[in-house]
Amino acid sequence: MKSHEFASLLCSRLCHDLLSPVGALNNGIELLADEHDPEMRARCLDLLGESARASANKLKFFRLAFGAAGGFGDEVDTREARVAIEGLFGGEGRVQLGWMVDEPTMSKSALKILLNLVLIAGDALVRGGRLDVGAERHPAGLDIVVRAEGPRIVLDPELKRALLGETDEQAIAPRAAAAWLVHSLVVEATGEIQVADQEPNVLLIGAAVPSAA
Repeated sequence: MKSHEFASLLCSRLCHDLLSPVGALNNGIELLADEHDPEMRARCLDLLGESARASANKLKFFRLAFGAAGGFGDEVDTREARVAIEGLFGGEGRVQLGWMVDEPTMSKSALKILLNLVLIAGDALVRGGRLDVGAERHPAGLDIVVRAEGPRIVLDPELKRALLGETDEQAIAPRAAAAWLVHSLVVEATGEIQVADQEPNVLLIGAAVPSAA
């Protein structure tokens, strides 16, 4: 897949995810302009604040997961990833987060793999649940594991195929952009991806990233 085609996929995914909170901002502003009751105006302002925070949190996450955030060095502070994940999934209380990453820094490519696996697993928790994120460095490289558990887990088959490289790259849809990015980064690093979704209500995704990545 050409770089501009992949960039188009990522932009489509980003616009899709931002449409809801930005649309809520627009609706809230329109309601506020026509509303004169003090209590309703206060409620409109609360909704506007929630939508603004949601938009900002999504942008912060996507900047790390898709963009060139993290400075000009090769390594990125993993605390940035944790803050971005908590902002995206932890604010509403729908998803409980577990953070088991002791490494203070990661390479930009490894951090992108981690964040996009979190995005995929978090989206699969359609009714909420728990999301555990772990990473462990060893002499051969870095192992990244994301575990999702909830009352209902739905992993889009297209995303699974994209993660495992079992789909035609020319037929990748925007919703599978994160999965294809993970696959591309892991393949580039000569690593390996594993997906375990046979156990009811549990999804486990792991990536082994060699030291050179």
